[in-house]
Amino acid sequence: MPADLAVIGLGPYGLPLAQAAVAAGIPTIGYATGPEAGSLSPAELRRMHAAGFRPATEPAQLGRVRTAVICAPTPRGADGAVDLGQVEAAARTLAERLRPHTTVILESPVLPGTTEKFLRPLLEKGSGLRAGRDFHLAYSPSRVDPGNRDRTPAGTPKVIGGLTPACTESAAAFYGRLTDKVVRARGLREAEAVQVLETNYRHVNIALVNEMAVLCNELGVDLWDVIRCAETKPFGFQAFRPGPGVGGHGVPQDLTGHASRTLRMVELAQQVNNRMPRYVVQRAATLLNEHGKSARGARVLLLGVTYKPDLADLQGTPAREIAVRLMELGASVSYHDPYVPAWSVLERPVPRADSLYEAAADADLTILLQQHRTYDLQGLSVKAQLLLDTRGATPTGAAHRL
Repeated sequence: MPADLAVIGLGPYGLPLAQAAVAAGIPTIGYATGPEAGSLSPAELRRMHAAGFRPATEPAQLGRVRTAVICAPTPRGADGAVDLGQVEAAARTLAERLRPHTTVILESPVLPGTTEKFLRPLLEKGSGLRAGRDFHLAYSPSRVDPGNRDRTPAGTPKVIGGLTPACTESAAAFYGRLTDKVVRARGLREAEAVQVLETNYRHVNIALVNEMAVLCNELGVDLWDVIRCAETKPFGFQAFRPGPGVGGHGVPQDLTGHASRTLRMVELAQQVNNRMPRYVVQRAATLLNEHGKSARGARVLLLGVTYKPDLADLQGTPAREIAVRLMELGASVSYHDPYVPAWSVLERPVPRADSLYEAAADADLTILLQQHRTYDLQGLSVKAQLLLDTRGATPTGAAHRL
């Protein structure tokens, strides 16, 4: 059966889209743009293949679909700017096979203007076709929440913005097969700006609550009780919780180089969130000192080193910097994570604890960095000599909280 859809980029954005399309009965092929790590489990991948998902082995297969969605990752480069290298490679590969009447949609996180000023010329030059006349071009911000079983693609509205009204409607017709609600933006730039706003909203609010965590610790205030009470307000408040840092694939975007000014609040949020791993290590050293031990030579066990609970994804995890800083203080660092069988920091393997409770009992300090469901936090709080909880997940009074 010929495919209706080609998903180009099989990482954190592409694989969930392909999964939703296959579940909706859309014949789908996937084309990898590089070594990509997705968030789907091996069992989910097996079910996708059983339902008809097919990896594209030849670029020529991209020219046989009605819709092509580019989901290539856009990490930050060494200069802090968004790296569009994989988007460019995907566009050039698709352009050589692009046929008239195809709908091309970009879902990768990009800054406003990228679809029209960057992607469009690549597609037109490589294909000899004109966007808006010979093929449809649109942008839709990816709305993926890895590991969230309650939020299905069908129940998540999709925002669409096209180069022309006809482009918008063509993309809307495609996404209407996947979701119960399609929201039409005025155009490409508005849809791209939706992605910027949604991503930065998360980072700015996490930064606020991270600063509250530092302040409340200095004041002797139980932040977690503050949040519990504040989230009872039925309007004007959404609860965010602090942590050891911010990981994941959605990097904050301050529009540097793309507008006459930057988003100063986003810049400040980045500074706050980037300081959290250092703050966690400072708290760890203070706890050890208060209990008559030095960080140098201390045995420190890190629990959960992924960026999100119940996933094997290490993208942007703050655990890496925390491990490095502890090692620099002279601590002996080990880790436990049911989703990470092997972990290296600074190209050196970090010892993995096989017996969780024995390791916690042996460690001078145990730091909970990620709250995996498999962790019995009550039991761990009893076994651990000293427990620092950066997620507020342990029972009240069972551990030192961030």
